[in-house]
Amino acid sequence: MANPYLLLWLEGPMQSWGSDSKFGRRDTQTFPTKSGVMGLLCSALGAGGEQLELLSEFGSLNQTAISFARCNVKGDLLVKEDREPLLRDFHMVGSGYNDQDPWAKLLIPKTSEGKAAVGGGSKMTYRYYLQDAAFAITIEVPAGRAQAIAEALQNPVWDIYLGRKNCVPTDFVYRGTFDNELAALDQAKVIALEKNRVEDFRVISGLSDDGSGEVFTLNDVPVQFGEDKRYRDRQVSLINA
Repeated sequence: MANPYLLLWLEGPMQSWGSDSKFGRRDTQTFPTKSGVMGLLCSALGAGGEQLELLSEFGSLNQTAISFARCNVKGDLLVKEDREPLLRDFHMVGSGYNDQDPWAKLLIPKTSEGKAAVGGGSKMTYRYYLQDAAFAITIEVPAGRAQAIAEALQNPVWDIYLGRKNCVPTDFVYRGTFDNELAALDQAKVIALEKNRVEDFRVISGLSDDGSGEVFTLNDVPVQFGEDKRYRDRQVSLINA
């Protein structure tokens, strides 16, 4: 029996899908990563901790992300609008706390030995976000888990968000379960047209049939969540519409 596909619609004023960020600079990919989507599913299920078994079941399964841009109608044509620029958010972490207050002192960053950090421990961070983005995600799921995940996405145990907890979806995420990916992709196009959006690009697993698109490697397949997160690589192709 072939695995079914879920269709997710990810839309909101801000999204952020990191795959290779360092502490001071929190970048975002231009599309949802597999680790980010799996984190969303785990939140919906209320699945905390390492989740080794769940992640191993999804590790080799397919995921396609399609970016839809806003468009204008000009005569009989749909003209795609330019994407919004990245939003950069500046943060100071660990500053402004009273070190004479025992409770506030606990929030001040320290060295691994628990000693005061050089410069007081304050850190400057830059966090990047996609603006006004909308994505359709088709994700292959194990047949035995499809119903539970679909129900969880409609009645999540924990809040679901678009990469970071401050990125709230503004429309329903779950858009159906389908026997194959083609049927899910067809429904995604219907949703996009209703919203005056057209395909901008798509990211598929592996190589395209005709070899088109930009091919690169992402370290975004989660092997273990929890405190000691671990990931492995996958090859993807980004194909412009």
